[in-house]
Amino acid sequence: PSNDPHKRKNYGVRAVEVLPSNIGYLDLRQFAGFEFGEREQAARQAVDAGLQLLSGTNAMIIDLRENGGGAPQMVGYLSSAFVKKDSDIFNTFHGRGRTMSEAPLDWHPQPRLDTPLFILISGRTASAAEAFAYTMQSARRAIIVGETSMGAANPGARVDAGNGFNVFVSFASPINPITKTNWEGRGVKPDVAVASATAPETARQLALQAVLAGLQGDDATDARWALDALQAESHSAPTLHASDYIGNYGSLVLSEADGHLILKNGRRPIRTLLSLGDDRFAIKEDPSQRVIFVRDANGKVEALESITSSGGSDRYR
Repeated sequence: PSNDPHKRKNYGVRAVEVLPSNIGYLDLRQFAGFEFGEREQAARQAVDAGLQLLSGTNAMIIDLRENGGGAPQMVGYLSSAFVKKDSDIFNTFHGRGRTMSEAPLDWHPQPRLDTPLFILISGRTASAAEAFAYTMQSARRAIIVGETSMGAANPGARVDAGNGFNVFVSFASPINPITKTNWEGRGVKPDVAVASATAPETARQLALQAVLAGLQGDDATDARWALDALQAESHSAPTLHASDYIGNYGSLVLSEADGHLILKNGRRPIRTLLSLGDDRFAIKEDPSQRVIFVRDANGKVEALESITSSGGSDRYR
C-alpha cells in the first residue's frame, strides 16, 4: 500500500464516465499538485487520462461538489483544456512582496474551445476548486450549476498564537483580470441555482439542450430521447394504469415494482420504464431505446414494440 495520500485518492479523479447521448462526466475531488515541465508526473497523467477518455464527447460536466481545493498549478492546467492558449483569464495572487499567477506554464495540447462545459459546485466546494469555477465563469466559458461555494479565496496558514491557541492568517489574495475581484467570503454564485443533490441531473438536461442544436439524424434523436428520459424521471409521471400493460409478451415479461413498470428479458438486466404519455415509455437504463404499446380496436393492449433511436424495432404480441 502507498503512503502517498494523493495516490490513494487517485489524485482527485474519482469517476470518469460517458453518460447517455455522449455527455462526458468527470468527478474531481481535489486539485492535486504537480510541477510544470514534466509530463510524466502522476497527478497530471491522471487528469490527462480522464480528459482523453472524454475527448470525443458532445459536452462536458465537471463535478466539484466534494472538492475542497488543492494546487493552483492544476487550476491553470485544467482551465487550459477549455480555453484558447494564452487567454488572459487567470487569477493573480498578490501577497507580501510577491505575486503569483495561476496561468499554466504548460498548456493543454488540445483544448476544447467549443465543447459546452458545465461545472457542479456546492457549499463544500472551496479554494482551488472555487478558483477553477470562478475563472471559467468569469471567462464565460462554463455554466456553473448547484449551490454557492464556500467563499475561501485567500490562501493562508494557521499561526501559533501561544497558550494553545492558533489563528488562521491569509498571506495572499487573488484578483481576477476580468472581474477585478475574487470570491472571498461570498463564494462562487451558480448561474443555475439548484440543490447540489440534483445538480447532476440539471446539468445533464442543460448539456443535452445545448448539443441538440448542433446534431442531426440519429445523433439528434439520441440526444432528444435522452433528454425526454431525464425529464420524465424528474417530473411527476402521468397517471398510469399498470394493469393495462402487465403480462407476457413472448420472451418479455412486464411487471410492476415500487410504482414502476419493469421489463424483464430472461437473464438480462431489468429495464425500468418511464412514462412519456400516450402508451410511450423511455428506458431509464438506456434512453436510446423506447417501448410503445399497441392497442387493438377495442382499446386493449395487444403488443409491445421495442424501438431504438437509430430506427431498429422489434414487435412482441
